[in-house]
Amino acid sequence: MKVRVDPEICQGHGVCHMTAPDLFLLRDEDGQAYVESEEISPGQQELARLAADSCPERAITAD
Repeated sequence: MKVRVDPEICQGHGVCHMTAPDLFLLRDEDGQAYVESEEISPGQQELARLAADSCPERAITAD
């Protein structure tokens, strides 16, 4: 599975980071989320989907 955060849509609410802090990091300068690696392990897929579903801006794709 690949996880991506669209920086054009992300508003920096931080819900993804609260849901899955090991997957989603927040930039210091603006609080926008990002992932260090788009490829995630099978054990992280459920959290990635939950974070994507929880994003108020729908800035996360997990497929």
